[in-house]
Amino acid sequence: MVGVIGNSGMGKSTLAKAIVGLLPAISGEIRLGGATLDQYDPDQLGRLIGYLPQDVTLFSGTVAENIARMSIDPETPKLFEAARRANAHEMILSLPEGYQTMLNNGTSQLSGGQRQRIVFARALYDDPLILVLDEPNSALDSLGTDALNKAVREFRATDRAVIIMTHRPQAISECDWLIVLEKGRIKANGPRDVVLEAMVKNTQDISRVLMTRAAS
Repeated sequence: MVGVIGNSGMGKSTLAKAIVGLLPAISGEIRLGGATLDQYDPDQLGRLIGYLPQDVTLFSGTVAENIARMSIDPETPKLFEAARRANAHEMILSLPEGYQTMLNNGTSQLSGGQRQRIVFARALYDDPLILVLDEPNSALDSLGTDALNKAVREFRATDRAVIIMTHRPQAISECDWLIVLEKGRIKANGPRDVVLEAMVKNTQDISRVLMTRAAS
C-alpha cells in the first residue's frame, strides 16, 4: 500500500488521475504489467484499476447501475459483494427501493458519506488488481473510516496494490510505502517509517534553526 502525501495543491489528485488514465502523462510513462496505459482498451483498464476520486460522481440511474458502472444488467452476486466490501450493503437496503432506488445526477437524498461508499463499491465491482483512492475518507465518520480501512486491509491481503492520496494519520498508518509530493515533484520516496522519520528530523532541524535565530 503506497501513500501519497503532501499539502493541498501539490499534485496528489493530478497524479491519481494520471495513474487511472484520465490525464495523459506530459513526460515519462505510466505502465501496468509492462504495458503503457494507452495500450489497454479503456474498458479493460477500467476493470483492472478501481478508482475512488476525491469528488465522487453519481449518475442518473439506479444504485445498482451506478455500482455496476451503468451496466443495464448488473451481476447481482458481484453487486452485493462489492457493496458489502465497501460497507454500503446495509445502507443501500435502507433506501426506499434498495438497489433499485433511482438517483439523480448530483443527488441530494444521500449524504456525502453514503455517496462515497456507493462510489467505493463501484471501484470494487470488477474485482480490480489496483485501487487508487483519492482522500477516500474525506466524507466519512469514524465508523465509516474504520470500515474503509478494513476493506483496504482485506483487499491487500489478496496480494493486490493500493495507492492512496491522503494526509490523514489513520490512513498513513496503513501504508507500507510513502511518496511525498511538493509542487508536483517527488520530495521523498521510501518505506513509511523511514520517510516519516526523515520528515520529523527535518522539522526538528528547522525548529532548532528558528529557535536559534529568535534567541539571537
